[in-house]
Amino acid sequence: MSTTRFGTGTGRTTRTEPAGSATAALVAAVLGFFVITLDVSGVNVALPAVGDDLGGSLSGLQWVADSYTLMFAALMLSAGALSDAVGARRAFGWGLAVFTAASLACGVAPSLGALTAARVVQGSAAAAMVPASLALIRHAFPDPRARARGIALWTVGGAVAVAAGPVLGGLLTTEWTWRAVFFLNVPAGLAGFLTLLRAPHSPRRPAVFDWPGQVLAVMALAALTFAVIEGGHHGFTGTVSAAAGAAVFAGAGFVAVEARREAPMLPLRLFRERCVTVPVVAGFACNAAFYGGVFVLSLFFQDQRGQSAFSAGLMFVPMALITANFNYLSPKAVARYGPRAVVVAGLLVGTAGCCGLAAVGPDTPWWLIALPMIPLGIGGSLAMPALTSLMLDSVAAERAGTAAALLNTSRQAGGALSIAVFGALLAEDFVPGMRESLLLAAALLVANAVLATAVLPRRTGEADS
Repeated sequence: MSTTRFGTGTGRTTRTEPAGSATAALVAAVLGFFVITLDVSGVNVALPAVGDDLGGSLSGLQWVADSYTLMFAALMLSAGALSDAVGARRAFGWGLAVFTAASLACGVAPSLGALTAARVVQGSAAAAMVPASLALIRHAFPDPRARARGIALWTVGGAVAVAAGPVLGGLLTTEWTWRAVFFLNVPAGLAGFLTLLRAPHSPRRPAVFDWPGQVLAVMALAALTFAVIEGGHHGFTGTVSAAAGAAVFAGAGFVAVEARREAPMLPLRLFRERCVTVPVVAGFACNAAFYGGVFVLSLFFQDQRGQSAFSAGLMFVPMALITANFNYLSPKAVARYGPRAVVVAGLLVGTAGCCGLAAVGPDTPWWLIALPMIPLGIGGSLAMPALTSLMLDSVAAERAGTAAALLNTSRQAGGALSIAVFGALLAEDFVPGMRESLLLAAALLVANAVLATAVLPRRTGEADS
């Protein structure tokens, strides 16, 4: 039987593992990333049914969506340190166990508040799982080519979840109950945990946790999201003003803490590099447009057009199936045309999709709505691989994990804040608010296209100026 040698973290001792255990690590990582992504794309379609069953306003439904994404974003920077400190397999196992238990709690939640609290726990567990899942693949496949294939399969797991999430969520909600969307995670989680038991042991290394920075990051994002959601629905009340002030205070405190720490979770000097700053800002814009658009359209199809949850989910199929391929076309386009051209093209294609969707109404034929949804999805799937590669190629190898966590944090924050802002715009009058939301997303994408054109190098490796 063939074996692979893995370090235990002591620097000298090695552990011999069956080669098949590498496959087990890959399967567990892909399955974990699948359910994490499914809980973003599938839950949005179920939100109207959640509101009908548990009551609550649009702001309450925004919190169901945002509580997950917010914690996902806020804890991502520290999650890599956790994976290094306890080992990727153990961190992933803990995260998967908590995620599965929280999914069960979501499924049996008796109220909107209980569901939101369980979603907070889900998002926290998801943040721990993502960097650990990539580290599992990295440790299980020492050969670069095998590792690249493993990462590609991991990416496919997320792409399949994006495509299947709305359809599966809509089908379960229509034929059974919205609670089944969360119950689905339980057998998937158990299968992932059993597979993980056969995965190789992961090395550990000392890691310093930036507790002050982490606490301030959570405070800043949570307070800002609260201020946007509640302010949009209830006006600029004293509570909203206090939340806005807390967000500013916590944000300033975070910058001050990170500037002074010897081992910050976010080295601020990274932002001196244009090939770091632009991907972070553009990644925020791409996720804001995509996830904010999916949130708005999921409600539009059901509340304004009277479609079932399953029918609403089917509306996303053409977009998901076509755009998934652009994740693979993007690297080839970068090799031929350079990163700047591909990033700008992706942002402008996404802009076209947003503008097209801003023109639709409740009586628009379904195919005229599905058509502009395709460029909305293509834009992000074309731009993000190029942005990710550009960013990782621009930082030192020892900073690659931090850079990747920063990019994912920015993207998740974009999704969370867009849901907060777009939901607030929907509160007054749905269709005009939807159009304002989509045009706002278009303006954000155009601004980033202009920034990328002015700042990014034409080819990877060009020196910063």
